[in-house]
Amino acid sequence: MNPFSYFIPLVLFITFLIIIQVTSDQNLINSTCKTSSHNDPNIDYNFCTTSLQAAPASHCATLQGLGTISIRLIRYNLTDTRCFIEQLMKNRRWDPYSKQCLSDCFDLFSDAIPSVNQVMRYYEIKKFEDANVLISSIMDAATTCEDGFKERRGVVSPLSKRNDDTCQLSAVALSVMHMVQTGSSG
Repeated sequence: MNPFSYFIPLVLFITFLIIIQVTSDQNLINSTCKTSSHNDPNIDYNFCTTSLQAAPASHCATLQGLGTISIRLIRYNLTDTRCFIEQLMKNRRWDPYSKQCLSDCFDLFSDAIPSVNQVMRYYEIKKFEDANVLISSIMDAATTCEDGFKERRGVVSPLSKRNDDTCQLSAVALSVMHMVQTGSSG
């Protein structure tokens, strides 16, 4: 008998199992984001799925793991936005008002980074209420940053998309954390 006659069915079976696992993992992200966007008008389903799917290891994560990933995404967003603000302030001339707004946003995002690190610690030890308070403060920081630009007529925020992303990522994390806390799945 040909030694490869067992190999081909084995490869097909393993491929089938991988497809089933990827579909199952994809379903967790999709159902989590569906529940999140249904329960919170601040969460866009496509934003949620795209964000979580882009994260390494999200396709094999549990709901608890998606919570960890969502918190990491907030941290990456905050760090990147802070760096972006720093570059904006260095590489462009701003009117004094806009420059002050950027400086305020830089401070808000700088303060939020240690908060998100503490959120991760609280999440890991299941202190969900404390984590929720800090995530809410991160959302407030992004909103405060955006509102600063809106206080003067004609001033356009160069951070609108980033602030919105921070708020949505935070809302996703809050939603997933709630699901983990209550034991409900996506």
